Amino acid sequence: MPLYLRESDVEQLLPAADAVEAVEECFARLARGAIDNRSRFRIKLDAGQQHTMAAADSELGVSGLKTYVGFAEGATFVVVLFAFDRPEVIAIIESDRLGQLRTGAASGVAARRLAKTAARSLGVIGCGWQAESQVACIRAAVPEIEEVLVYCRDADRRAAFAAAVGGTAVEYNKDAAQADIVVAATTSKDPVLRGEWLQPGALVCAIGANRLRARELDNAVLDRASFVCCDSREQCKIEAGDLAEPVEQGILDWLEVHELADVVAGDVAGRASDEDIVVFKSVGIAAEDLAVGKLVVDRALERGLGLEL
Repeated sequence: MPLYLRESDVEQLLPAADAVEAVEECFARLARGAIDNRSRFRIKLDAGQQHTMAAADSELGVSGLKTYVGFAEGATFVVVLFAFDRPEVIAIIESDRLGQLRTGAASGVAARRLAKTAARSLGVIGCGWQAESQVACIRAAVPEIEEVLVYCRDADRRAAFAAAVGGTAVEYNKDAAQADIVVAATTSKDPVLRGEWLQPGALVCAIGANRLRARELDNAVLDRASFVCCDSREQCKIEAGDLAEPVEQGILDWLEVHELADVVAGDVAGRASDEDIVVFKSVGIAAEDLAVGKLVVDRALERGLGLEL
């Protein structure tokens, strides 16, 4: 019988550090060709949208999808896992927290693989739901982080978020951009991070702006970058304005955009110097959802959590 897991179950079963490990292993399987990943597509609803993405992971033994609906009043997320080798639904997982953690975990993997050797500071532009797991997962992946600088437009939210993550609220986004690792985690349609602000050796993780006409990074970020990678080049071509617009404008070429899976596998070197500026663009892929979803289901079965349908 399928197992039904609620958000509270996921919260118990998936620490940030374990999410990072699961997503890193997922990227290794992607590099080996063990995963067939399909890009997100969107369906218009009366006052919102339905979003769906799917993958099959032969080594993990599951196929599945994440689908979610978004309206002005909020969104609801579900991951469905199927057995890879038989007609069976393994689990249905409420997946708002799951998705938040897998997004943070992808940045954690990027930070582990692409941050400069002496990275000690993390700057976060954005103080929302997704920014929380960015801090938690990057700290888990790079435990040497000593300082977290936090910026968002609302001063009260900025102070509250900084207190919650043990960071320091800063007055301007330029201040957060001075860090060794800089995360852009906003819903902005216009750039919030300028290339001129970045210090030599910075790693930029851009996780918002998953629309072709939305940008978190200005062109100077891409122009200064020595290495650019993403979680899925195919998906970035249809929804990542941070890369697609610079390609349209001749600032970047898709041949210069690598995938993090190839870095994890050792097929691409990534950072060549501690002076390089490196960009990781995350759009969030179904393969990551399957990886953390399967881990949560396995742990739920071991601990007797969830509801059998």
